[in-house]
Amino acid sequence: MKVLTKISEMREFSREAKKEGKTIGFVPTMGYLHEGHLSLARAARQECDLVVMSIYVNPMQFGPGEDLDKYPRDLERDKSLAAKEGVDVVFRPLSGEVYPSGYATDVAVTGTLTETLCGASRPGHFKGVTTIVAKLLNIVEPDRAYFGQKDAQQAAVVKRMVRDLNIPVEVRVMPIVRENDGLAMSSRNSYLSGDQRQQALRLFRSLEKAKEMISAGEVSSDAIKREMRSILEEGQDVRVDYVETVDADTFMPLEKVKDNTLIAVAAYVGGTRLIDNTIIKGVK
Repeated sequence: MKVLTKISEMREFSREAKKEGKTIGFVPTMGYLHEGHLSLARAARQECDLVVMSIYVNPMQFGPGEDLDKYPRDLERDKSLAAKEGVDVVFRPLSGEVYPSGYATDVAVTGTLTETLCGASRPGHFKGVTTIVAKLLNIVEPDRAYFGQKDAQQAAVVKRMVRDLNIPVEVRVMPIVRENDGLAMSSRNSYLSGDQRQQALRLFRSLEKAKEMISAGEVSSDAIKREMRSILEEGQDVRVDYVETVDADTFMPLEKVKDNTLIAVAAYVGGTRLIDNTIIKGVK
């Protein structure tokens, strides 16, 4: 496995691979890898000739007072895990190259996709995401890029950016990977104490309650959200950020659950912000 830090080296690798007719699968990450990231690498390994994984904690997508400085980092562990999954290249760009002195260009998707849910809670977050993803796609030039459904809004925003800017890459969105008890895997889970870890399960339980209600015939978004909030707010250290039902493609709010509804939740458990979601299919 190669570890590349220079943009020129990454470009040379990709262009030589393309000359040989090889396809490239790309997994962008901020490191501190968990099973969710590794499942993306496995999907890329299965579908492409070569797998490139980036590890870069992108300062542009963190707002004031967020956890940029304490975001978990362990490069040696990450390299070991990536190598075991057959990753061909770990691309770890240096901030001085990614955002050189005088850097003045942003890439932003506007409208409902970035103004609701996490976009409302974290102003500027998605502009940071789309800027770094656009740069990475331009550098790596992959055939396919892999994202996790846990970050559903991020995946939708990236898909819109790729479509609108005519970037020649297929965006693949893979299922949420969960712990045995249902907690969605996240690098930020490492912040949780033992008791907070148990309280964090309320996000998953609220989503399971929503699916149970829908299976019983309930389609009122307000009724479903009330029940979900009740489950979340019973947690002593849980503070709800949002509970929403939106169209999974447009992120427009829905009064009634229908086919392709995204039910999304974000909450602080202690000081840790967690997100989770589920997509409802088959409801008319």
